[in-house]
Amino acid sequence: MKLYICICFLSLAITTMAEETNLDQVLNDGSKQFTAKMFYEVAQSNKKKSVVLSAFSVMPPLAQLALASVDESHDEILNAIGMPNDNTTKAAFSHITSKLRSVKGITLKTANKIYIGKSYHLNEKFAAVARDSFDSEIESIDFDKNEEAAARINAWVEDQTNHRIKDLVDKTKLTVDTRALLVNAIYFKGTWSTTFDKTATKDKDFHISKEKHVSVPTMYNKGYYKYAENQELNAQILEISYEGDESSFVIVLPREIDGIYELEEKLKDPSALDKAMNNMRNTEVEVYLPKFKIETTTDLKQVLEKINVLKLFRPGQAKLEKLIKNRGDLYIESAVQKAFFEINEEGAEAAAANVFHVYEITSVHHYKPPVPQFVANRPFYFAVKTNSLTLFNGILRSA
Repeated sequence: MKLYICICFLSLAITTMAEETNLDQVLNDGSKQFTAKMFYEVAQSNKKKSVVLSAFSVMPPLAQLALASVDESHDEILNAIGMPNDNTTKAAFSHITSKLRSVKGITLKTANKIYIGKSYHLNEKFAAVARDSFDSEIESIDFDKNEEAAARINAWVEDQTNHRIKDLVDKTKLTVDTRALLVNAIYFKGTWSTTFDKTATKDKDFHISKEKHVSVPTMYNKGYYKYAENQELNAQILEISYEGDESSFVIVLPREIDGIYELEEKLKDPSALDKAMNNMRNTEVEVYLPKFKIETTTDLKQVLEKINVLKLFRPGQAKLEKLIKNRGDLYIESAVQKAFFEINEEGAEAAAANVFHVYEITSVHHYKPPVPQFVANRPFYFAVKTNSLTLFNGILRSA
């Protein structure tokens, strides 16, 4: 009898682990696909600007909208975020919400909230899913008092992002047609495993283009990092770990000053960076990295429409039939992300917040090679990764 019980428990443990592995894989694959598409569109729309975004943080509100919709609109959203069906979507986001809370060595907070218009009520089944799978808060609010409502929502966003994201919601976007807002926030702060010495930071040239350069504070360190030189991307790759060694900052530095445009095209392939990183090895490297800060506002409606999430934004086609009780033709009128990113000698801090406005129509062995130099003095791609997920990524075009 005892043996039988042990076998049952062992079997259950193995099954649970297999399910978690499968959910990780589904979410990782979906996130890579969605992040590559969103990054490319944002980069293409900002050819002359540095950008930062968190495609990962757009996925939870989109997933909730998929679960609130039916027919082609539902299918478009699931296809965009790489989810095969509703049950997997609920399980995957419930799993990752729990998993991200246990990442070691960093501060990482994610939060979801649904603001529902006064006198309206979420569909009970949808509200339960929002709470159980996405840990979403739900709050009633009077959108008619648009200034007061915007201030309340923006205060919540600031609180969730350590006051890095301000004024996410424009009060003029809250109208008599507003029925609900889906708001999401993510905040990351990490300290380098090996910090940069502030006394070694010196002003150095950063080449914006072949013709133009600026002088920027540039950090320096010599140490062991994961490093690779990749022919396919025609770039050097460096990975700097944060404390806890479960999160890292990845930099892909093109060989050429204007090589960022070619790199953007290559990173359209969701697997390109992972393939390149497979060849990274612990190597002693001299690192020169500029200190920088980026803030970016992204029109998510514009970006999502370019990656074939179309019906969600069209009256009569969004089919958000499972969202609000006894309401008619709901659709997403606008969607915005604000993102912030900063690195310095201690580490990095990043935040992003998204808002989706729901409207209703009323109308050689003995040879020791020289230590390689990683001199980030020209436009480069960067990403913050945790458990293989890209939480933030972007391009520094001008430090």
